[in-house]
Amino acid sequence: MSSPNRFAPKLKIKKGDKVIVISGANKGATGEVKLVIPKENRAIVEGVNMVKKHIKATQDNPGGINEMEAPLHISNLMLVDPKTGKPTKVGRKLVDGELVRYSKKSGEIIK
Repeated sequence: MSSPNRFAPKLKIKKGDKVIVISGANKGATGEVKLVIPKENRAIVEGVNMVKKHIKATQDNPGGINEMEAPLHISNLMLVDPKTGKPTKVGRKLVDGELVRYSKKSGEIIK
């Protein structure tokens, strides 16, 4: 038998999308998606969910305490509509034989 998480799910959010956090400690924060981790259903958003990480000193790196972004669950993120600037759901439709994402709020195709 194969493992239950054999295939990564089809996500509505991609790298480079502008998103808003809809729940959690960072609710209301917006930013651009830097990285998507499909196997974990998580994404790293620029400037959101900042955590402090202790880095051990090496010959090349002086070490210390660095601030970096931690992953957020995809369910806590919502795409920002390119036309209105408000949160929107994402749909998929066939345009010229190609499956594209579109904003359900304005109907505009998302690049």
